[in-house]
Amino acid sequence: MPSPQHADQTVTHAIAQPRLAIEAVQPIIEGGRFASKCLCGREFPVTAVIFSDGHEQLAADLLWRASGEATWQRAPMQALGNDRWSATLCIDQQGRGEFAIEAWLDVYASFRQELVKKLGASVPVELELQEGAQLVRRIAAQAPEQLRGELAALIERMEASQSQAEREAVLIDPSVNELMRRAEYRPHLLRTPNYPLDVERSLAEFASWYELFPRSLGDEQRHGSFADVHARIPEIARMGFDVLYFPPIHPIGRAHRKGPNNSLKAGPDDPGSPYAIGSEEGGHEAVHPQLGSLEDFRQLVHVAREHGLEVALDFAVQCSPDHPWLKQHPGWFSWRPDGSIRHAENPPKKYEDIVNVEFYAEAAMPDLWLALRDVVLGWVEQGVTLFRVDNPHTKPMPFWEWLIADVRERHPEVIFLSEAFTRPAMMARLGKLGFSQSYTYFTWRNTKAELQAYFEELNQPPWRDCYRPNFFVNTPDINPYFLQRSGRPGFLIRAALATMGSGLWGMYSGFELCEAEPVPGKEEYFDSEKYQLRPRDYQAPGNINAEIARLNQIRRENPALQTHLGFQAYTAWNDNILYFGKRTADLSNFILVAVSLDPHHAQEAHFELPLWELGLPDDASLAGEDLMNGHRWTWHGKVQWMRIEPWHLPFGIWRIQTAR
Repeated sequence: MPSPQHADQTVTHAIAQPRLAIEAVQPIIEGGRFASKCLCGREFPVTAVIFSDGHEQLAADLLWRASGEATWQRAPMQALGNDRWSATLCIDQQGRGEFAIEAWLDVYASFRQELVKKLGASVPVELELQEGAQLVRRIAAQAPEQLRGELAALIERMEASQSQAEREAVLIDPSVNELMRRAEYRPHLLRTPNYPLDVERSLAEFASWYELFPRSLGDEQRHGSFADVHARIPEIARMGFDVLYFPPIHPIGRAHRKGPNNSLKAGPDDPGSPYAIGSEEGGHEAVHPQLGSLEDFRQLVHVAREHGLEVALDFAVQCSPDHPWLKQHPGWFSWRPDGSIRHAENPPKKYEDIVNVEFYAEAAMPDLWLALRDVVLGWVEQGVTLFRVDNPHTKPMPFWEWLIADVRERHPEVIFLSEAFTRPAMMARLGKLGFSQSYTYFTWRNTKAELQAYFEELNQPPWRDCYRPNFFVNTPDINPYFLQRSGRPGFLIRAALATMGSGLWGMYSGFELCEAEPVPGKEEYFDSEKYQLRPRDYQAPGNINAEIARLNQIRRENPALQTHLGFQAYTAWNDNILYFGKRTADLSNFILVAVSLDPHHAQEAHFELPLWELGLPDDASLAGEDLMNGHRWTWHGKVQWMRIEPWHLPFGIWRIQTAR
């Protein structure tokens, strides 16, 4: 049996417990272990379930501050009913910060509510008026100094009231209720932990990436250079891209250099894989001498920016056997019992031209980690603002969490794209660790059921809160089977799905020319540009430059298309047509997209207009505009009919609004 002393201790503990509860705070990631994602200048809604015992009124504030700041900014939360509360932040400052929620019993609002009820029921309220005056004085006595004048004027106003009706009017005045709230009288105050928040610029969620090998911009006999890229920049900008992404531009090793089509022997003039980084000319901090100098690179960055393009670089944490680090820091690598270096392997594949660093080797901690961080910072100093990180899922998670936080603390504008085609849990975790964007499974989603399920999954927790999908339609490593057999319509299908499905999309050069010749039986390009120079005629007949430019323009003009969020599948009675909507939260921008997934045959379907979402009856009229050609019309009624002919255009994009 508990002793009296023990009972005294437990009751004291119980009395000190909060009377309020704050539950289900959203969006937070793993209870606040990782930072929630937010965009600078974009609304960031926060919701929670807040309640208490009894029937007293509650109040709550959403608090926010940037990292390193002492002062919190506050925004009142609004009660939505059934104990749900919400507020919205709009932060104009990039970088890390934190938010929290405070809730308390709103004593004055509770008093005012009861007074209004009694007045409405003609109940005598003389005692209530006296209690109200006492409450005002009690709140005023502990209010912040800057409110003392307003509160003194209120008390004087109460005391000057000549009649009961005047005193009633003062105490139920909404402005008095607001003044009492600002007086910071917060009995039974409860506060959540501080939750981390990462505020990034809009390019983290809305961007169009174009991947280009600068070395292929020469000719069959001449290695391209940074200077050659200048001539391509205006056309890339005209197509509507805002990120120009280069695979590694560093010196390439000669040891075990790969030849055409990944052959194990290279000729004397074969350029090798740019992912075999490092030679006697330098390592990750250097540029391939045939591309130019660091000054040439800075000039390229400048020219790109003049055309609205930011430059992204590949950050590949791997070395050729010729990398200077092997001689300077042999303890950063793994050596076999016979004294040979351990090459990269993915059995049965071997990558003799690549060796990996050992992050947890005794000699590598912390020097290797710091050296890799300094590589990134060095390229930021050269004007690089985005990094596509090669295979981050094969490197330690603590390394990425530390590196990204360290870089973005110094340069909050920097964006990291994760190239991780791996297990879902790891892909999501990399987003939690700080990666702004990620490659996705989109490349392998082809049927209506697959695409719809995947788009819906990305709109739901936990993916919605930690993962921004970048829908690359192809890469130097991935020549999708669908594109190999679908011709020009297939490339337009995938371009429409990518540009309309996510705010982030990307393409590797050659896609606009509908290049698709594979290594037989593989999702790989024949004569892959990873192992040889590949000059192109970018205006060759059959190109889809104009269509890509129009798709990117449509994205820029319609906010609903600038994120992967807001997706909603609608009914089209044909399994070969994916039909969906993208809309802003206030429905002011509402886009319908219908994509035929059949590149060879015409497809027809009856489909439903989402009149119910606009609050319209089934027989209402709706104005439509074809955003590819500008044609306008009016639909009448919920069920309509479409026909899509892939030899013309395998998709339709329509902006809708209530017909006038």
